[in-house]
Amino acid sequence: MRKSLNTLYFSATGTTQKIVVELAQKILDPREPANSIQHFDFTLPGARKNPVSFEKDDIVIVGVPVYAGRVPNVLLKYLNSIKGNGALAIAIVVYGNRNYDDALIELKDILEFDGFKVMAAGAFIGEHAFSKTLAQGRPDEKDRQIVDEFAKLISTKITSSDEITGVKVPGNKPYRNYYMPKDNQGNPVDIRKVTPKTNTNCTDCKICAEVCPMGSIDYEDVTQLKGICIKCGACVKKCPVQAKYYDDPGYLKHKLELEIECAKRCEPELFI
Repeated sequence: MRKSLNTLYFSATGTTQKIVVELAQKILDPREPANSIQHFDFTLPGARKNPVSFEKDDIVIVGVPVYAGRVPNVLLKYLNSIKGNGALAIAIVVYGNRNYDDALIELKDILEFDGFKVMAAGAFIGEHAFSKTLAQGRPDEKDRQIVDEFAKLISTKITSSDEITGVKVPGNKPYRNYYMPKDNQGNPVDIRKVTPKTNTNCTDCKICAEVCPMGSIDYEDVTQLKGICIKCGACVKKCPVQAKYYDDPGYLKHKLELEIECAKRCEPELFI
């Protein structure tokens, strides 16, 4: 390919990472060693302290989860600090089987503002951050087959022409507001301040503090938060003894509604 292949992703529970890394591996020329892919994981706070810069001969697969139909607002400062310098980008968003709304067009706009040329984009499905049943186990084998097909399309586009065109993606401009659940009377329910609780199963292993992408769980007392909670699910899903949980009524109602109303399988959408 004669281009440097890179991944750049935020993946609190690992689903976005799976898709982005596998896509990179499928795009990679089989004559190139697997370790020739540069991976930039900006999930943890320390990784977001120093912005990265790319060059014109780079290809960068950028992946973020969808939060309430948009790119997570806590990532905007970091994403806007990245320098594309004419590099090719592949924009990837991963959502929990409800909808990706305006997240993909927002990510594409951010990357273009950063100086990337977005030549492909995709919306994939991963197990929902709130749930262990909604889109359970995804990305699965069927998703991986679509990743393989997408990689072939991207490779063909890269090699078939000296002038690689941009890509159009669906979405609204101006972007829609962040999706917000509603109560039984149809009033919006704000769950932004909802935080996880800790039960007596806790063994103080510190895993939850180590995986929190906001660095908000107190390492000395993991039952306490010293910052915001973005409901990414990392502390709940990665706890080996199921000690972390949410008990807020509005959150639990929304979780149940999602599991019921969004149970029908959504399929990845590709744009190239």
